[in-house]
Amino acid sequence: MRKRYLIEVVQNDQMIVFCPPAILKDKTIKRIAFGSKSIAVDFLPHPDHTDRIVISRVIQKALLFPNFKLPLHVFIEGQNLYIGPLVGIFTAGFLHSEEEDQPIGERTQFFSKLLSVNKTVGALPFIFGEQHIDWEHGTIEGYFYNHREWQKHQIPFPNVIYDRLPNRRSEGIPRLIKVKERLQKEYLIPWYNPGFFNKLEVYERLQQEPTVEEYLPETQAFTSFSMIETMLSNYGHVFIKPKNGSLGLGVHQIIYDKYDDDYFCRFQDKNEINRLRKFSTLEQLVNNIFANQSLERMIVQQGIHLLRIDHRPVDFRVHTNKDDFGNWHVSALAAKIAGPGSVTTHKRSGGEIRTIHEIFQKTEGDQYIEKLSNAALLLSKALDKQIEGIIGEIGFDLGIDKNGDVWLFEANSKPGRSIFSHPELKQFDFLTRQLSIAFAVFLTEQSLLYPEELFQ
Repeated sequence: MRKRYLIEVVQNDQMIVFCPPAILKDKTIKRIAFGSKSIAVDFLPHPDHTDRIVISRVIQKALLFPNFKLPLHVFIEGQNLYIGPLVGIFTAGFLHSEEEDQPIGERTQFFSKLLSVNKTVGALPFIFGEQHIDWEHGTIEGYFYNHREWQKHQIPFPNVIYDRLPNRRSEGIPRLIKVKERLQKEYLIPWYNPGFFNKLEVYERLQQEPTVEEYLPETQAFTSFSMIETMLSNYGHVFIKPKNGSLGLGVHQIIYDKYDDDYFCRFQDKNEINRLRKFSTLEQLVNNIFANQSLERMIVQQGIHLLRIDHRPVDFRVHTNKDDFGNWHVSALAAKIAGPGSVTTHKRSGGEIRTIHEIFQKTEGDQYIEKLSNAALLLSKALDKQIEGIIGEIGFDLGIDKNGDVWLFEANSKPGRSIFSHPELKQFDFLTRQLSIAFAVFLTEQSLLYPEELFQ
């Protein structure tokens, strides 16, 4: 069973570490490590038999250990005792001035909340960008959030790295790709949540998993008008989405009225106003609506006749996270009701966030929660198996049709957090943050004790 210990720094220059006797029992430990730094020291049982690990000021300085007086995990591998984990959160968008209270602009509040879980998790998370790395000395100038303020500390390379690059553009910058490759390949640092998902790739990979086949609406890369016509005749309406889109941007719904032989397109214009336009032919619709867009970058997805609340479609955001033992959990679940005339349920399009039990009776709501949770866990395990890299969290957009069947619309590797603005979802906001850092404890343990499983 893992245990956490308070790391205490005392004002002497001895190269001695005092440990609880249980740690040293039947073991020969000769080195202490923090992140990528390790030094040879002597280990002695703590005379008071307390659950503390006591290091001297000189050991603290050699390890570049910031003394935040937090309980941390201890890992023993061979003759080494590791304290931590030290969790690097890699991102971009630091302000040039790097102001002390807002080092990363409007995203500072999110990161301060993310780093605030350190006490409950027993880890030391920090944020950094490529400009903060000193390759020559193997150190990073990391930003920590401690006692409600930002502090900079020079620290070793971390045990694991959590990818929080903000968008696909930053993810594609060559120098950031090189940083990631170097830290993974040269330093063998596990890197989790490595990239944004491609919608078509997710669909094609999941098709290979029989356990989740029932959740997949037909999804095709755009090839021709006739393909849209065929799907419209099969389903009555389809959605056209960018393969690499997010936040509901660029989503269009095409509806075919077979009685009047008309085509409708519902979308949000560049001024973020919801529109519904009518055309007599599909060709007219496409030439008008998509005149300045490349349809080759789009996917066409089967329309689903969703459950409705007050005549408005409702879908569901389900967050899943891995915990500190590497197991998947449903960490948050909310309903999203589409705004009037909106093609999506996103908040920016007038959508409303509700808990399940706000819109359904208890028995019915419980049934939906169970269905959605089971689907999300099966989909998480399937994606984990099929997508390259280490995945620690996923945000699913799921729908339930009028027959009670669950459908997957999208899977997001870096899910947005708009659902947590709802007062009754605050506790799940904390849980998702807590688990996203707790997973680093598992990865650290795996990389030290079972590296062949992690890097196979």
